[in-house]
Amino acid sequence: MSHIFKDLLSSSNPLLVHTLSQLERSTGDEGVDLRLIADITHKKHEVMRALGLDTADTTARELYLALNSYIEREDNHELLFEADYVMARVDGEIVSLNLIDAIENSHHHIPFEHRLISHGQRALRGEILGRYVSHPRTNDEAVHRLAVESDIVHQEFEIPVKISQHITPEKESIMNNNSPRILAIGDIFTDAFITLGDETAKIIKEGDKEWLAVPFGSKPPYQKVDIVKSVGPSPNVAVSMSRLGYSADLMAWIGGDQTGEEAIEHLQGERVGIGSMVTEADKATSYWYVLCYNADRTMLVKSEKYTYQWNDPANKPDWIYLAYLGEDSWPLHEGLLDYLERNPDIKFAFQPATFHFKWGAEKLASLYRRSSIVLMNREEAMDVTGLPYDSIKNLANGLHELGPEIVVITDGPHGSYVSAEGKLLTIPNYPDPQPPLERTGAGDAFASTFVAAIAGGESVETALSWAPINSMSVVQQVGAQAGLLSKDVLLQHLANAPEWYKVSEFDD
Repeated sequence: MSHIFKDLLSSSNPLLVHTLSQLERSTGDEGVDLRLIADITHKKHEVMRALGLDTADTTARELYLALNSYIEREDNHELLFEADYVMARVDGEIVSLNLIDAIENSHHHIPFEHRLISHGQRALRGEILGRYVSHPRTNDEAVHRLAVESDIVHQEFEIPVKISQHITPEKESIMNNNSPRILAIGDIFTDAFITLGDETAKIIKEGDKEWLAVPFGSKPPYQKVDIVKSVGPSPNVAVSMSRLGYSADLMAWIGGDQTGEEAIEHLQGERVGIGSMVTEADKATSYWYVLCYNADRTMLVKSEKYTYQWNDPANKPDWIYLAYLGEDSWPLHEGLLDYLERNPDIKFAFQPATFHFKWGAEKLASLYRRSSIVLMNREEAMDVTGLPYDSIKNLANGLHELGPEIVVITDGPHGSYVSAEGKLLTIPNYPDPQPPLERTGAGDAFASTFVAAIAGGESVETALSWAPINSMSVVQQVGAQAGLLSKDVLLQHLANAPEWYKVSEFDD
């Protein structure tokens, strides 16, 4: 039985089979694993028969296409409510009967070869843990420890409640298809984070510039390397919004290499729609190196050059979010503007980056004018408006004059500001539980959370109170995505916030 679960979970952890055998012995060999396999098989056959399929003569592809068809034609998806953890293994291929996997696969027209199964696998991990924890002969703490050691679940994993018994707001939104669809546009990278210690690196100051220095011509040691896939402002935004429970798609450019394939797999695992992704088979996927020293980082960047050509997305979004794109991407911006003109109901959020600032506000006037939300830091606002540093209000008004309805300005340790409907609001940073580990992606976490909240119908005040929390969480881990929160966890942090953490009006 253990090997069946290993296959269903696509696990490469050598301890998993041994741990499952240990867990079974701890129950007195009562057949917990056999009952779970029987339940999975029974529910799989029940669903297949309801879909009009022969349980003895149906391929994995036929089952997958039947699930897609069911999602498309039925408003009530009750058939899959009890199939949260059911993974169907047919001729060596795995198909998830999990409702969220089924909806995402159908709505994003994901081909069979790239089908999403991650939610079903996570639910199955939770079901395994839950059944052994609930057994009267087992010790809860020992079961959880063994499950973590063998990668059945992660340390913070909580025993889930079945979808039929408890539907979270995120799941309910996805099931009802009421979540706003947000398309993030921008470049994607894989980052290799190389952590350096004091024995290897130091900071050298030259005037107003600081240099990260390592011994020249030697072999200095590094502490560790972390490979983080599918990052960049726009991928970070898409993953952030997906974890918050919103429907997020990504338009980005990858090469026809293994790094690109891994990027797609990562996005699918995060429930990000890939229908607008572009693969240029003869190119490489962009790969950056990040030198981490203390809580700061120095990035060695090399952005591959792609043919940035606009194609209308297969699924019309409610919002488009534009962030970092390479220097050769101006034709794509023109195509985006044309698409926005043809679809005036689509809201547009703009987080300008390196080449946007290089091109200048005049060249980007049409984009600023079309923006519902513009987000940048204080120094960038000075660069765009040409106004001095001393007044946040003047900087915000200068950005409003370019066209956006809502202006968001972050100011590092001094907190953040939002100007909207004639009011200037501010909020301090959410307190760090521990000193920041690594700051990459903090701004993307803030910006994506703010825009997601607005897109979901929240007030400006609520959006501003949410955004710093996700930013705080991200800097507690390495990389831009590891610390991104679900809405439930974010709201828990908000409920536990100190009294001084609140939105107030600001007048400088």
